[in-house]
Amino acid sequence: MIVITIDQRRSRSGPDKVEALLQRLATDYEAVRGFERTAGDEIQGLLRDGATAVALALDVARTGEWSVGIGVGAVETPMPEQTRAGRGPAFEHARDAVERAKGSSGSLALSGPGNGAERLEAELQLVAMVNARRTESSAEAGILVSRGLTQQQVAARLGISQQAVSARLASGLWYEATRLAAAAGAALHEYALNAEGGRRT
Repeated sequence: MIVITIDQRRSRSGPDKVEALLQRLATDYEAVRGFERTAGDEIQGLLRDGATAVALALDVARTGEWSVGIGVGAVETPMPEQTRAGRGPAFEHARDAVERAKGSSGSLALSGPGNGAERLEAELQLVAMVNARRTESSAEAGILVSRGLTQQQVAARLGISQQAVSARLASGLWYEATRLAAAAGAALHEYALNAEGGRRT
């Protein structure tokens, strides 16, 4: 199972953004146990699908407003209705990961059993850093492409040439980062299944 713990950065010097994030995650992502506030400015959710977990983690980390910890492992069953009441190694790994994420590249970290976590964490941190350093214009073009628009359609939407769209995507390493994130999502899914002994709960 995959547990994601998210902690608001610099919360003492700014407004509480937890409720707005909770609403967005509930709308955009499917979870086994939905995200809820665990304590203060921290939230936690339980997911099964690796691709969804990667997309969510990168989406949240990209804003620069949150530290994101991904924990992989078994969870105690039966699972309680409330996420914050969950127990097991996956929750413990998520706690370790979010603490390390506060000082990690891309504000993201991953912890789990065995040797699989280190490589996955490095891949996700690399994508998170690329996302964070991408210009606003490059990100805008990439988001439209991710929604299924062709470069020609993106150009028409933004009022620029197709060559300019291509240049924005290239400068932001959009396709490369997207492929790496997809591979990481598949690897995380397999890693999480193996961490549970192949059990699907």
